[in-house]
Amino acid sequence: MDKLMDNPWFIKILALVLAVLLYSSVPHTGKKITDVNVPGEQSTATITNIPVNVYYDTENLVVSGIPSKVEITLKGPLTHIQSAKALKNFEVYVDLTKAKVGKQKVKLKVRNLSDKLTATVKPSSVNVSVQEKITKEFKVEAEYNTGQIEEGYSAGQPVVKPDNVKITGAKSVIDRITYVKAVLEEKNKLRESITEDADIQVLDKDLNKLNVKVEPDTVEITIPVKVNSKTVPINIVRNGTAPEGVTIESIDIDEKEATIFGSETVLDKTEKVRVEVDLSKITDNTTLTLPVIISNGITKVTPQTVKATVVVKKQEEKTISDVPVTIKGLPDEYEATINDPGNQMIDILVNGPATAVTRVKPKDFNVYIDLSDLDEGEHDVDIHVEGPPDLKMKPTKSSAKITINKNNA
Repeated sequence: MDKLMDNPWFIKILALVLAVLLYSSVPHTGKKITDVNVPGEQSTATITNIPVNVYYDTENLVVSGIPSKVEITLKGPLTHIQSAKALKNFEVYVDLTKAKVGKQKVKLKVRNLSDKLTATVKPSSVNVSVQEKITKEFKVEAEYNTGQIEEGYSAGQPVVKPDNVKITGAKSVIDRITYVKAVLEEKNKLRESITEDADIQVLDKDLNKLNVKVEPDTVEITIPVKVNSKTVPINIVRNGTAPEGVTIESIDIDEKEATIFGSETVLDKTEKVRVEVDLSKITDNTTLTLPVIISNGITKVTPQTVKATVVVKKQEEKTISDVPVTIKGLPDEYEATINDPGNQMIDILVNGPATAVTRVKPKDFNVYIDLSDLDEGEHDVDIHVEGPPDLKMKPTKSSAKITINKNNA
C-alpha cells in the first residue's frame, strides 16, 4: 500500500472515483441552480420627520390642522427598507383638491413606495379646517425699546416704509388680528438716528402670533434721535467778602447764556446755570476763567468755562470833622444837656470809593441820640450815625453822656 500511495496516478484515479460517487448521491430535480428561490430577510423600520405635502386650491383656500412632518413605519424585505430609508423617494400627502369649506377628517396617504413594502403613517388621519382665503391691508406700528436711547437724547416718532402691508390668511384668523408690529431689535445705545429693516409680527389681542402671509414681510424703520438741549442764562454768584478796603464795582462775563444737555425731565426743571466768584481773593481789577457749574442730571454744558472781568473801586479814607449830634425822642416836659462830647459834635471816619469820599460833607450825615423812655438823671446813650450808603462810617465816639431835667417853663 505504501508503494501505491506514493504513485501519483493512483491518487488521481482514486480522487476521480470519489467525485463520481458524490455526484451520484445528490438528487436531481431537473432545475438549474439559478432557478433556486431563496426567501429574502423580512424587517421593520420607522422613519421620522417625513414631510407632508398638501394638495388644494391654494389661491382661494387656507388649510390648517395638517402636521408638517409625520412618522412612517415600513415593513418588508430588508434591502427594500434600506433603499427607502436612504433615498426617501416616496411621498406622504393629503389630497384636498375636492375638499369643501369646513372642518373634516382626512387620511394621510403614501405613494411612490415599493410594492414589496407596506407603510403605516402616524398619525394615519387628521382633522383639518378648510377656510376661505382673504387678503386685507393693515397699518404697521413700529416698536422699539425706549431704554436703548442714550441718556441725554430723545427719539421722535418712528417712520415706517411702507407703513401698510397686505396680510393673507383664513378669514377667521384675519378677523383676530389686533396688532401688526415691526419690531426693531437694536442692542447698542442710540445717540443718532437709525434706519434698519424689521420683520413684521402679526398678533391677536393676547399677543399670540398668527399664522398668516404678509407682503412685504419686512419694512424699513427710521427712528429719529436727537440730543436734548436747552439755552439758559448764566448767573454770577458772589461768594465771600472782599478784603478790607476793596469794593467790587462790577463783575461781567463774556458769555451770558449756556446750552445744557440732559433728559427732557431735567431740562424742564433747569432754568439757569452759574459761575461763582470768590470775592475774598479779589484785590484789584482782574479777569478770571471760571467753570460753568451745572446741577445734577445735566450731562453736558457749552461753554464749559467763561471769562469774568472784575472791576474794583478805588478806596479812600477821610475824617469828617464837627458833625453835630442832635437829640430825638425827648418828651416836652424835659430838657437834656449833652455833657460829652462837650461841643455836641463828633468826628466820623469814612471809607469808600474815592469819588464818594471826596464829595462827602458834614451835612450828609445824620448823627443823633434817642432819649425816648428815659427819666430824669444822667445817662449814657448810643450815638447813631446815618450817611451815604456806599460809605463805611465809624464815629470817633460811640456813646454820649447826657443829663435830663424837668423843664421849668
